[in-house]
Amino acid sequence: MGSSTSSGDVRGVSPTQSGQITLEEVLRHHAFTCGLGESQLATLASMASEVSFAEGEVILEDGQHSRAFFLVLTGSVSVELCAANFVVSVQALGPGQVFGWSALLDHHDTVFQVRARENTTALRLEGEDLKAACEADPRLGKEVLQRALAVVAGRVRATEIRFAEMCGIRV
Repeated sequence: MGSSTSSGDVRGVSPTQSGQITLEEVLRHHAFTCGLGESQLATLASMASEVSFAEGEVILEDGQHSRAFFLVLTGSVSVELCAANFVVSVQALGPGQVFGWSALLDHHDTVFQVRARENTTALRLEGEDLKAACEADPRLGKEVLQRALAVVAGRVRATEIRFAEMCGIRV
């Protein structure tokens, strides 16, 4: 899986490249974590690591045990539905978006494959660490749950739209 460093940036330049931006600052401006309290951002920053993925690299495989939640910083990924004879791109995600929500559930396998569409950087949060932080801070847990459910709903909707397109239905 991708290489790891210690920080990331939502504006397309990694803090490791610029040396100026902290993980808390990155999280403060990422769409998924924007609006969280300072202590919540500090908690998330303490468990985050920047990872990089090469174009075409499979980041998550359909059906593998889900371990990490990712916040896209630069580049883009494709969320794909895999079948025996074909792969369908359901949704493209870019900076400010997230994937790996299955890592927030106990003993859950990934539902989709995720592949880097181009060189991509993301913040990786280990699912077990994130779940523990959410249990320790119920306000953080509520925010993460609500935001993750919005992601899941969006993924379901994107899947519905893609299948409708495949069936020749205009959406």
